[in-house]
Amino acid sequence: MTRVQNRRPRAHGGELDDCLRACAVHSGKLVGSLDRRRIELAEELRKLLVVWGTHRVDGPAAPAPSGATALLKRAVKGASAPAAGTVPGALFDALLAVANKALQAGYGDELDLALVISDTVLAQRKNSRAGWRLRARLLEAIGAETEAVEAYEKYLSLTDDDGFGVRARIAGLRGGAEKERELLAVLARQCPAARDFTRGPATDVWAEGLAAHAAGDWAAAEPRLVGALLALAEEEAPVADRQAVLSQYLDLRTGVDTDLPALTEVLALYAEQRRSRMRGPVAEPTVGGVQWITLGEFRNRIAGKSVCLIANSGRVGASGMGAEIDGYDLVVRFNSYRIDPKHTGSRTDIHATIHKHGFNWDKPVDTRLVFGGISGDWKWSLRNRLVPGAQKCLGDESLRWPVRNIGRLGTDAWSGIPTTGFNMLYLLDFLDVSPKLDLIGFDFYESGAYRVPEAMKLAITSVHEYTSEKEWVAQRAQSVTDMRISLR
Repeated sequence: MTRVQNRRPRAHGGELDDCLRACAVHSGKLVGSLDRRRIELAEELRKLLVVWGTHRVDGPAAPAPSGATALLKRAVKGASAPAAGTVPGALFDALLAVANKALQAGYGDELDLALVISDTVLAQRKNSRAGWRLRARLLEAIGAETEAVEAYEKYLSLTDDDGFGVRARIAGLRGGAEKERELLAVLARQCPAARDFTRGPATDVWAEGLAAHAAGDWAAAEPRLVGALLALAEEEAPVADRQAVLSQYLDLRTGVDTDLPALTEVLALYAEQRRSRMRGPVAEPTVGGVQWITLGEFRNRIAGKSVCLIANSGRVGASGMGAEIDGYDLVVRFNSYRIDPKHTGSRTDIHATIHKHGFNWDKPVDTRLVFGGISGDWKWSLRNRLVPGAQKCLGDESLRWPVRNIGRLGTDAWSGIPTTGFNMLYLLDFLDVSPKLDLIGFDFYESGAYRVPEAMKLAITSVHEYTSEKEWVAQRAQSVTDMRISLR
């Protein structure tokens, strides 16, 4: 039986000095790694070093030696840690970035590091939304579902905007756990003798069951295998342990069981609990009777109308252009847009968003276009994040990834991942049916971001080619002012 190391979280009492020393030690382990995820983690550790060296409280940092490990060790050596609640924002954000990369790596040592950082983050800022969401994701990753749900609920208590789909995640975890309990109850009913094998160590009982199966004695094997499953549940073993063993049991049983109705009952419950944990409940499979529109149908809806695209930039947030923006036939906004009628206008006719988060998906619009590069991930997001009744029209797969799928610009022609704004702009330029096509406040984040509060901490990611997008716009601009770029 493969067992997942039990990494139950400690109490929130992490010391900043200890955390940074742990980061220094871990940085040394990553030297020479060829694993992409660990390379990305090493880069975040290097950035953490730079920030920590800048914010040392025992005087200006001396010139740092080269090498990430040496830099981190210098940063923590003899430094006096800030008191709880006084950690500079840049250092706090750097710690979160390291923890998120460690969580994405998913290996044992990286999860341990993420746990240390999580302890420290919440010791420093006990009401940090990002800290609690990190905590919940980490707990889920190590299989502590009950604690993960509690952490997710704490996160929700601190925010009004569920842009990350946390409520659906909670419902999925709870639903999956409930179906797993139903499944184990069915197994106990189908195999009453299994109760006799729940008292011993689950690992030993499981090994006995496998040996009996290998000897061709399923009558002796099944009670032991099911007994081990019931014991793991009673021990509250990590979810990954329980799922791996359950999957192996069903694989063995499928090869020998001739009672198809009983087997079908078990397999249906297994599939349902897996689906629930993976994607959460789908309350409205038809998405509220939405009208799916193709590329051609979208063209017909915008033809002959003036269009403005509103950037999520600091410049827009202080523009005073609200009334002018609302004067266009169609107003397009992006991702986590923020509304301040005086500056941004109040209407949103088209919401263009990346599929990876759910900011503003509950805001009523005429048309919602969801962009995504991978078809399967895009479909998953539509099923799990769309709010029934919040949109009249929804773009189908012909509108999923305009720059790549419509423009046929592969990575050889456009190496960066196109932004939501550029995908939308490219689509409108390609269709070429708008007599007026204006970009309002597009400075490519030179004036900072202007988003809903919950999204303000999101990084302006480096995977996009902002310079290339800016050049593309400049080549097609008919007129340019401080606030407006007109392409038609």
